[in-house]
Amino acid sequence: MRPGKLDPVNDNPYRDLPSVDVLVDRVESELPRPIVVETARVALDQARSDISSGVAPDLEKNLRLLLRAVSRSAGARVINASGVLLHTNLGRAPWPKRAVERAAVAASSYTNLELDLDTGERSRRGGYVKRLLEKLTGAESAMVVNNNASALLLALAATSKGKAVPVSRGELIEIGGAYRLPDVMEASGAQLIEVGTTNRTRIGDYQTAIQTYACGAILKVHPSNYRVEGFTEEAALDDLADLARAHSLPLIFDIGSGLLDDEAPWLPAWLRGEPGARQAVAAGADLVAFSGDKLLGGPQAGILVGGEEIVATLRSSPLARALRVDGVTYAALAATLEEYLEGEVNSIPFWRHALLGEEELRPRSEKVAEAIGGLVETGVSRVGAGSAPGIDIPTPQVRLAGQHLLYEILLAEERPILTRRETGDLVVDLRAVDEDEDEAVAATILRCR
Repeated sequence: MRPGKLDPVNDNPYRDLPSVDVLVDRVESELPRPIVVETARVALDQARSDISSGVAPDLEKNLRLLLRAVSRSAGARVINASGVLLHTNLGRAPWPKRAVERAAVAASSYTNLELDLDTGERSRRGGYVKRLLEKLTGAESAMVVNNNASALLLALAATSKGKAVPVSRGELIEIGGAYRLPDVMEASGAQLIEVGTTNRTRIGDYQTAIQTYACGAILKVHPSNYRVEGFTEEAALDDLADLARAHSLPLIFDIGSGLLDDEAPWLPAWLRGEPGARQAVAAGADLVAFSGDKLLGGPQAGILVGGEEIVATLRSSPLARALRVDGVTYAALAATLEEYLEGEVNSIPFWRHALLGEEELRPRSEKVAEAIGGLVETGVSRVGAGSAPGIDIPTPQVRLAGQHLLYEILLAEERPILTRRETGDLVVDLRAVDEDEDEAVAATILRCR
């Protein structure tokens, strides 16, 4: 049956439709056969609907399109030319090569995840990562769970279930994906006590809460995806540490984005002011929580560093086992942390992209612009993933005037390219694109124009 209008003399237009098995055998797909069969049924349902509307369907073409959509939903490699370095929709931070290789070994073979090879006895998982984190942050102990929301949930449940926890009103964060701090606190069993105002919270506000309620901890949260500016004030971390110590309470600091050291010599000027885990520990925070897949540039993980006693308390919580990570994550995280200890931050894709200067990006942008007929202008890239809010990274970018429709066309390519649309134009930002992909970006855009 050819696509187009149906033949009115055909008494039964449905009789030419093949069976599911016959249709499946007509197309090639690398997807598992049960998925192809299920998709073929959808294609046949669509064909019957088309026929009832008086249109002859192109059944095999429609099935191939449906299978392509299913295949792409399983995970496609995307070129990130959006200018957002840690794009949550793209999986945030790509891993360092060392992390990829180490994870592949852990995933493809048996490893001594919980086995002491010297004694043959069972050991605690994550011992090496714990040691690396202690060295990098100056903390007495450390542990890893599956993301930073889990880290905070575990910290509050282990220290403050059934007790009050004061938090500044200016720090009651909400992050994309329905993460709300008050909801996490409620799930942990802790009672949220709001102190201060949205823009000003003083040490006395925490003092009043501690004197009024039976508190289990003090919580400070870095608002990593927004900024409160103007007439503002917040309690200093060391003052909070002194207050917590005076009342025998743990001070928990959720720094969010995962910067290990805010005094690192290679840190770009635009990131100054982001709290570092090492400095938070040194200032007296008993427990510091942060993500593994943001500024740290590694796998998704929630990392907790702090005093030996409080980390042991968290480790003994029933939630700790429910939230723990697997051997592949430990392997990738260990490899990422090794890069920091060896000073090889350029081996970490996020930092390699973030630290690129204009002198490196402009010639690349000009070459792509020349190939596709665009103009180079100075724009801004952003960190993304709720990190470093309001921070603009000056970046040469390629602009194609009036070509915003290319945005969706480029996403439909076999090797999708994520760009940006601005006021009817298409913007191509190469900061998060490795140089060896520039030619592919230019060739794909040229072909699609």
